[in-house]
Amino acid sequence: MGPDDRRLSDEGLAPEGTGRIRLIACGALAHEILALKRANGWDHLDLQCLPAKLHLRPEKIVEAVEAAVRAADGPVFVVYVDCGTGGALERKCRDLGVEMVEGPHCYSFFEGNAAFAARADAEFTAFYLTDFLVRQFDAFVWRPMGLDRHPELRDMYFGHYTTLVYQAQTEDPALDAKAEDCARRLGLAYERRFTGYGDLAPRLAGLGG
Repeated sequence: MGPDDRRLSDEGLAPEGTGRIRLIACGALAHEILALKRANGWDHLDLQCLPAKLHLRPEKIVEAVEAAVRAADGPVFVVYVDCGTGGALERKCRDLGVEMVEGPHCYSFFEGNAAFAARADAEFTAFYLTDFLVRQFDAFVWRPMGLDRHPELRDMYFGHYTTLVYQAQTEDPALDAKAEDCARRLGLAYERRFTGYGDLAPRLAGLGG
């Protein structure tokens, strides 16, 4: 059992205070990073997660990441991509002298940045979900867009999409079924694509032991 998704959304995850490299990550990536840490014995990495709900207000991400970096004692690696900050997070990390994961968004690095870029022209009408977003679909998509109160808005928001692509990090039939139901609720065709951890695994592996 990992940390609770609601806690990751609202509060994030405090670091354990062990490991010589602090990972400052989005709460939406906590399960994946913890799984990689366990599988690879990466005890030198200490995970701190900021609340995943910051993605609902991306203008707040840069400030929150900066505060976490400045409060850390020792080397830091930022496990965020651009995340809707318009390049501001990359510039801030450069100013702070810390590295971050490469890519425009987590859908890209889970797919693999090169593979995602190669598909981009053919998939401009795709709406993507990850494991975390399937589990938290109501909290991050349905309710924030007001679809729980005004379902008639669905076509306005999603009328230009054709397919929901579920990028599966794990093999979980229950999540598959839930993702397919998300597609049905949005009126979209459904595609499941197993990505695993994509570029995240080799990038974290490169941080050394």
